[in-house]
Amino acid sequence: MFTGDRSGDWLFEALYQYGFANQPDSTHREDDMRLIDCYITAAIHCAPPRNKPLKEEYDACRPYLLEELRMLESISVVVALGKIAFEEYLKAYKVLSLVFPSPIPQFGHGTIYALPSGEWLIGSYHPSQQNTFTGRLTRPMFHKVFQLARDILKKAG
Repeated sequence: MFTGDRSGDWLFEALYQYGFANQPDSTHREDDMRLIDCYITAAIHCAPPRNKPLKEEYDACRPYLLEELRMLESISVVVALGKIAFEEYLKAYKVLSLVFPSPIPQFGHGTIYALPSGEWLIGSYHPSQQNTFTGRLTRPMFHKVFQLARDILKKAG
């Protein structure tokens, strides 16, 4: 996921800079990219028409997201790339957790929430061309999110 596209260029560069990847770019499946204490997934695993997923697509893909999250042994920090990812993660969290945060976290770039299970949720604008070409998301803004994630992990020790 993200390999070989411009969003991935931004993502892998940031992951590398903050120690979550072994190299700053990923161009194809066999390029030796290795993630370090990091897992990448998506709420929707297909590219929907006009990049506007339907409710049915979210509902159809949610069991896969839930299963992936169940398989992860330990989650400390979640960086949600975009409002869709943020909201879908909270829906999955609600299903998987006995305690749901109140008030409900609201998406915003750089927002950070401590969830009742002890993990942290950080919101980030998605590094899509629509956001990066218009300046809505800049590299310093994007890198700040991964610096926050790294800082949380360092404090957790």
